[in-house]
Amino acid sequence: MVGLIISTARRLALKIASYGVMHLVVAILVAFAITRDWRLALAVGVVEPFFQTIAYSIHDRVWHRIERRRMLSNVEEAAEAFTARLEVMTPEEQTRAHGHGHGHHGHSHALPRSLKQIALKTVTYGLMHFTVAVTVAFALTQNIRLALAIGIIEPLVQTVFFTVHDRIWTRIEAKKAKRAAELASA
Repeated sequence: MVGLIISTARRLALKIASYGVMHLVVAILVAFAITRDWRLALAVGVVEPFFQTIAYSIHDRVWHRIERRRMLSNVEEAAEAFTARLEVMTPEEQTRAHGHGHGHHGHSHALPRSLKQIALKTVTYGLMHFTVAVTVAFALTQNIRLALAIGIIEPLVQTVFFTVHDRIWTRIEAKKAKRAAELASA
C-alpha cells in the first residue's frame, strides 16, 4: 500500500515537473517573440509558468475526478442493467436509484471518455491559461496591449503543447496499467 502511494506521488510529481519545463520553454520563446526583450521574456517565462503549473495541477485533479465519476457511473449502469435482467431490482427500485420523479438527480449517464470530453478539457484549460497569462503579463509589463498579446498567443501555443503532453502521459499510464495487469494475471 505504501509503495503504491509513493509510486502514485512520484508519477504525479514527474508529470507536473515535465509540464512545468515544457511550459517554461514555450512561455519564454513566445514572450520573446512578442516583446523582443530577453529580460522581460525571462520574467514572463519564469513567473507565468509557476502560476500556470499550480493552476494546471488543480485543473488536472478536477478533470481526474470528473473522469473517475463518469467511469464509476458506467460501472453502475452496467451493474443495474445486469441486475435488471436477473430481475433482482424491480422497476420501482431502478427508478429510485436513478432519482426520477422525486426531485432527486440520480447519477450521471455520461459516456466514456470521448473526443468531446478531450476537447472540453482542452478548452477549459485554454480559458484558465488565458486568464492567468494575461494577469501575470499585465502585472509584469503594466502594458495592456503586451499583456493581451502574450495572454492570447502564449496560451494558444501552450494549449497545443498541453494536449500533446496530456496524450503522452495518458499513453504512459495506460502502458504501465497494462503491464501491471499482465503481471497480476501471470
